[in-house]
Amino acid sequence: MKFNRKSLSLMLIDAILVNLAAFGSFYLRFEGDIPKEYFWTYYHTAWAGTLIYLCIFSLFGLYNRLWQYASISELISIFFSVSVGTSSVVLVIYFLAPMRYPNTVAVLLWLTTTFLIGGSRFIWRILQDTIFSIQLPGIPKRVLIIGAGDAGALAVRELKNSNYREGYPIGIVDDAPHKQKLKLMGIPILGTRQDISHLVKFRDVEEVIIAMPSAPGGVIREITEICEKSGLVIKIMPGVYNFFSGQVDTLKIRQVEIEDLLGRDQVNLDIEEVAGYLAGETVLVTGAGGSIGSELCRQICRFNPEKLILVGRGENSIFDIEQELRSNCPGIQLVTEILDVKEREKVELVFRKYKPGVVFHAAAHKHVPLMEQNPEEALKNNILGTYNVAEISDLTRVKTFVLISTDKAINPTSIMGATKRVAEMIIQSLDLHSQTHFVAVRFGNVLGSRGSVIPTFKKQIAKGGPVTVTHPEMVRYFMTIPEAAQLVIQAGAMARGGEVFILDMGKPVRIVDLAQDLIRLSGFEVDVDMKIVFTGMRPGEKLYEELLTADEGTTSTKHQRIFVAKPNGVDVVGVEGLVQVIRERGSFLTRDEIVQGLGEVVVGFQQGAGKRGPIRLVVK
Repeated sequence: MKFNRKSLSLMLIDAILVNLAAFGSFYLRFEGDIPKEYFWTYYHTAWAGTLIYLCIFSLFGLYNRLWQYASISELISIFFSVSVGTSSVVLVIYFLAPMRYPNTVAVLLWLTTTFLIGGSRFIWRILQDTIFSIQLPGIPKRVLIIGAGDAGALAVRELKNSNYREGYPIGIVDDAPHKQKLKLMGIPILGTRQDISHLVKFRDVEEVIIAMPSAPGGVIREITEICEKSGLVIKIMPGVYNFFSGQVDTLKIRQVEIEDLLGRDQVNLDIEEVAGYLAGETVLVTGAGGSIGSELCRQICRFNPEKLILVGRGENSIFDIEQELRSNCPGIQLVTEILDVKEREKVELVFRKYKPGVVFHAAAHKHVPLMEQNPEEALKNNILGTYNVAEISDLTRVKTFVLISTDKAINPTSIMGATKRVAEMIIQSLDLHSQTHFVAVRFGNVLGSRGSVIPTFKKQIAKGGPVTVTHPEMVRYFMTIPEAAQLVIQAGAMARGGEVFILDMGKPVRIVDLAQDLIRLSGFEVDVDMKIVFTGMRPGEKLYEELLTADEGTTSTKHQRIFVAKPNGVDVVGVEGLVQVIRERGSFLTRDEIVQGLGEVVVGFQQGAGKRGPIRLVVK
């Protein structure tokens, strides 16, 4: 190892301490009256013993640690290094010295050396937690921490490491009965959730940190509502998705976000199964610059593909994700291709050039009102584009093809939903005679995507309101972008051909509730500081979204968050006929022709019939 000034200073201190320990062990053994022969034995072997100790300490890494953050692992290193060092010194003296040490001196040497070396190291940790932390810059905020688990300990440590500049923890709240009246890292546990209002009032709490990363959204919502009534600043430790998606490297305290209130459960991937079809493979992602496409690329890189091909039409979004991945995943070979999936010739050139083994088709037009205004573009992109990519995947012997679908494809009332249902039918019809495993993955809205209501609400709040909601009873399923991407990748590993996988979206959420939550999280009071205005349903929208048709039903898979819709009949001739019409007359089709053509292929397509109730997942 390289020795700097700090490590050399530590070695000098250790040399003094081990000699002090050696002299002290003789002094204690003989009660201050050390026989002359033992004194001379020590005098002649002190240099060798000191050198042995320093070498052993160096081998155990005692000179390359930050001792102000010393913990149990550092204590274990000291224990073993002193034990090995003392044993080595005793053996050397046994064979080289003219007179052996008494056995009690050897034991005392081990004890005193452990005490002095350990004490010299942990004094820095003690000073860090006491004297140094008292030198506070002004009067810090008084902080109450919710949760006395691992995350609570991390929150306390985070505040201490910042010298309490971000606040001073005056207490902790936890619902566990066995933790009451105890202390966590010196901070008292003052009660349960029911005591929050009382503690805020009588302990002058200014800020609350919710340290419960795995708590359900309902619990976070309840705590948030209690704290908001008291006018407190509310922060939270990030949830599990931040770690799996690579958004943060460590738990950091941040503001509460809408995702925390939904409380989605952690996705558990079958790493071995996923790695089995992605590791060492050439993977192609269409729509790679979009919300889902870019997150798919981030997650795919975790499984070490040989090559990742980023395909998209927008050069800026493709450039952004390429630069991000080159920085974060330097070992992955990346290729970018700017193309439009409607151009069959260019798609075929790219596929024959790179020969991908796995394809994720995320490119699509997804905005319902815009596609109602531009229905021919929905047909060309969502139907013809899917057919081009899927057909060429079949011709070039792609192993697995995964289509990203949507809950709006079920009993569609919009042009966009109907085109995505046709896209599902395309891959199911191709799978009937192909060696490629064609599958679709169907899920609802994702938080934070470009088409999500959340960014719209945030912009409206930033402008001072009002926040617009189409209907007070409008309900949608939501999941986070990393969660959706991980489940899509897992579903691809389970593909056998022809399946429509359905992701467990949890409970539907009222859009007006999301709007109210965002207003409160932004520090405003609903209908006092910020109003909600109902604007009426837009063309193609439904009050409720569905994940399957009435005659599909579902069967479970080995993954508890993924289901398979029972296949129903696909009009292969009708689908191919519609594709041919789009190929010949796509931009010139009238709206009536588009609606009629979709209605002939998609069973249940009723444009504008938007007040249908939800069909629940029934697992058999």
